[in-house]
Amino acid sequence: MEAILDFDKELDISLFDRVVDALFSGKGDELKMAQQVLTQFTDHEMSWTRADRILSDSNSLQSKFIALQILEKLIQTKWKILDADSRSGIKNFIVELIVKTASTEESLRKNKVYLSKLNLILVQILKQEWPQNWPDFIPEIVATSRTNLALCENNMAILKLLSEEVFDFSAEQMTQARAKSLKTQMCGEFSSIYNLCTEILQKAVQPSLILATLETLLRFLSWIPFGYIFEMDLITNLCTRFLQPPVTRNVTIKCLTEIGSLECGSEYKEQLVGLFSMTITGLREILGDLSKVYEEWDEYDDDQQEFIQNVAMFLTSFLGSHLRLVETSASRDTVIQAHQYLLRISQVDERELFKVCLEYWNVIVRGLYEDGRTSSFNSPAGLLNLGSSGSGAGAGGTSGGGMSADLRRQMYSGILTGVRYVMISRMARPEEVLIVENDEGEIVREFIKETDTITLYKAQRECLIYLTHLDPKDMENIMVEKLSRQMDGSEWSWSNLNKLCWAIGSISGSMSEDQERRVLVIIIKDLLSLCEMKRGKDNKAVVASNIMYVVGQYPRFLKAHWKFLKTVANKLFEFMHELHEGVRDMACDTFVTIAQKCRRHFIAHQPGESAPFVEDIIASADSITSDLMPQQQNRFCEAVGYLISAQLNTEMQAQLIKGLMNPANEVWNNLVQKVGENINVLEDLNVVKQLGNILRMNVSACGAVGKGFISQIGNIYIDMLGLYKAVSEIISSCVARDGEIATRYVNVRAMRTIKKEALHLVDTYVKHCDGEIAAVNENMVPPLLEAVLADYAQNVPPARDAEVLKTVTTLTGALGSLMADKIPVVFDSLFESTVNMINQDFTEYPEHRLAIYQLLRTINQKCFDALLNLPPQQFRFMVMSIMWGFKHTQRDVADVALGITQEMINNFNVCDRSISNAFFQAYFIEMLNEVIVVLADNEHKSSFKPQYMLLARMVHLVESNQITAPLFDSSSPENASMTNSMFVRQSIANLLATAFANLSKRQIEVFVEGLFNFNDDSEKFRNHVRDFLIQTKEFAGDNADLYLDETEHEMEQRKQQEKEMAMRIPGMVKPSEMEEDE
Repeated sequence: MEAILDFDKELDISLFDRVVDALFSGKGDELKMAQQVLTQFTDHEMSWTRADRILSDSNSLQSKFIALQILEKLIQTKWKILDADSRSGIKNFIVELIVKTASTEESLRKNKVYLSKLNLILVQILKQEWPQNWPDFIPEIVATSRTNLALCENNMAILKLLSEEVFDFSAEQMTQARAKSLKTQMCGEFSSIYNLCTEILQKAVQPSLILATLETLLRFLSWIPFGYIFEMDLITNLCTRFLQPPVTRNVTIKCLTEIGSLECGSEYKEQLVGLFSMTITGLREILGDLSKVYEEWDEYDDDQQEFIQNVAMFLTSFLGSHLRLVETSASRDTVIQAHQYLLRISQVDERELFKVCLEYWNVIVRGLYEDGRTSSFNSPAGLLNLGSSGSGAGAGGTSGGGMSADLRRQMYSGILTGVRYVMISRMARPEEVLIVENDEGEIVREFIKETDTITLYKAQRECLIYLTHLDPKDMENIMVEKLSRQMDGSEWSWSNLNKLCWAIGSISGSMSEDQERRVLVIIIKDLLSLCEMKRGKDNKAVVASNIMYVVGQYPRFLKAHWKFLKTVANKLFEFMHELHEGVRDMACDTFVTIAQKCRRHFIAHQPGESAPFVEDIIASADSITSDLMPQQQNRFCEAVGYLISAQLNTEMQAQLIKGLMNPANEVWNNLVQKVGENINVLEDLNVVKQLGNILRMNVSACGAVGKGFISQIGNIYIDMLGLYKAVSEIISSCVARDGEIATRYVNVRAMRTIKKEALHLVDTYVKHCDGEIAAVNENMVPPLLEAVLADYAQNVPPARDAEVLKTVTTLTGALGSLMADKIPVVFDSLFESTVNMINQDFTEYPEHRLAIYQLLRTINQKCFDALLNLPPQQFRFMVMSIMWGFKHTQRDVADVALGITQEMINNFNVCDRSISNAFFQAYFIEMLNEVIVVLADNEHKSSFKPQYMLLARMVHLVESNQITAPLFDSSSPENASMTNSMFVRQSIANLLATAFANLSKRQIEVFVEGLFNFNDDSEKFRNHVRDFLIQTKEFAGDNADLYLDETEHEMEQRKQQEKEMAMRIPGMVKPSEMEEDE
């Protein structure tokens, strides 16, 4: 096998084929050997010189694919450094091979996959050579297309690929200048391509050729000049000749969809309306009224289903862009027919298809709602006259001279009623609902949230809220009617009841208070009756979960009706005794939701009550929670904690906390006393679990109550730290006796829970302790650090808890400079021991890994002066560890490490000049090199933003002469005229020249010069660096992460806009997400 690695001899093609065959069908040692040899072969710098022989003489398709992979890699990474003859030879060889392989119909079909790869190689060459070194490519491909039908079909595939590479994928694979150049060239030479396509569509009879041409045309439509589309007979041909035949209808409707989504000028309004009318007419002939699509969907073949999906895409895309235009210029029947098609398609039980329709329904109902709001600000006639340019605003927009808001609502009233029925019958499950029906038809507790379902629910909820605003009475009638059918059993099923109740809960806040009260009283009474009527654990679980979901969504109603609120709370306490675990979970969660939103009503002394209801709840807590599991009891405690937080009188609040925690405190005191008398009590697993559960309960209550919880923490704090030390000693002795395996013992894990929850409690309190910083520093911190720091340092790595690092981070963030005197001992105990745990690789101990860098960042931000006092060796170890953090592929770790570096550089830049000079001389060049290394590494693209921001800051400090000390050896005679700016430029250039042999000296010089020219303009600097990185590996790999900055910024802006818009629409913000008004 190794003979193929001898590049001084001619390649033995038959041997090469046997090695490849061994790779794909061999076993054992033969397979390993083949894999090793072929890897060495493909990695060899001269392997590309063997590709022509393999492609010409090999009988193995797999061998040919390996040769093509070698060529692809060469073109993507080393094309620019090949001599002109080699480039020309490869280009001509690939062209000849394609012509030979695609010259006959039989060969075209037989070698379809192989040809696809050859076409892709040709396009990769084109992206490098065309137009400057291959100016006649377009005329050549057009000319050869007229000589041979099979070749013509393949040429269409090449043109399609080229269009995709230049217009669809260029942003992430080419420099901006190169992409612009190719786009300009393609547009400039399009007329000959268009004439070829037109000629084929008019004269060709071969279905595969027509299909290939339409597929190619589809890729062109998004970028070709509008005149080719709207001023020729393309639209008419598509609608009249190619929409009807089954073989072309799918690609034709895609073409029409693409045209309909174009943002063209008002001069093409007439053509767009014509396209819409002709398409709907054609669809009537193909589909009829589509009334049975819901029933017949499963009987459709793949092509028919794909066509329905494409019709949905056409309708939603076209109407979303041009609804106003067709409302005023097309016939009303045509517009209504289009919406009826969408309504019927929405009923099909196909989630992805439904999501496409749902997106449009959201657009149109939002537009109708905004219309109604806007019309009140316009003329008394109610006509919308906002004036908009373009071909007609979309469903959400307005266009001068359009129909009035009232007329539009009347026009769509029947459609919208149908949409209301569809939305309710297809309602997705909200995340608050924990009871689900599994595939076996059983009612079970859900443990894993389905992200897709939650996203779908949010979109449907938005649609239902707009639909409710548009006609609240219609929505009320539909919901009451569907609930009555649940009551009489005519439509009873778990699924139907669930979806109805999820829809009812989703429209909270979108009706007037009077209507909401009327509807809710009917619905909740009926649901409570249904709960009494139904028998069986599962039936009761379903009804109970729906009651809890609905009441949890209507805090406004509950706040206004105390007796109803109290009844609901008591019903929740009843559900906490239900046999079904999921019902108990949901009862606790719903109680938390209601407690957060209605807390003051539980604290207030209500008319007719002997005391505030919270006191009754606390007095009855034992009986209420008697059937709850520990985690459910914690949720109950959290809910009561929210109620207690509403009590503003400190003494009364302390009394309520005492009442709530008293039962747990009695158990705690009893157990702690036993442990004090005999440490062996902790060998009882039940005792350890009880102590852990009590601490968890404290954490839950503390997070809800806030800083007032200090009265309870004071009762247990010293005992808790004593217990921390006691379990630490037991864990250490277990590890000393049995080794690291002891950390996996059940009892040791339970003891570590005690330690973690003790730290959680401190962490939670400190995050809520506004105004109590001095007391925390004086009373809590010293005994805590004494208990945890030495224990952490002495433990074996698997027994160290990341919670220690997180708690010290929280303390440092809250106490700021008050922690400065404690930083040395924190470093001694936590820093080196943690870094030594994680520096063996980039994956182990991920929690500790992130936590130690977050601690470093907080110390740098809040206690920078303490870092200056570290011993030199320890300081250097810290800086080296931060730079090592850059190299993590775990994005959050790398981002934090880069952030620390930028903040640290800024801190040193403003401190005493002698200190900053020493720092920059010791570390600046080393840091700069490390930043450039990760910036140029494919594995670290996701951290591109903090990388280029740090690089820009460092270059700016040099260029603006803010670093006054020489970064070079000033004592050397050859550096007599050297400056920091010159030295840094040389350092960067030398590093890049070593890393990228495929780049010319001039390319590197241009890049370095740009760094210094653009360092104070973030956007130009980012684009300059990104273009360079794409250039270094031109067209190689997925570069989407280099655009993460813009993507995340756009997403953030969109979220903010959606939030602001939602705040203006009653009901759009979920009750659980609304800010407290109490």
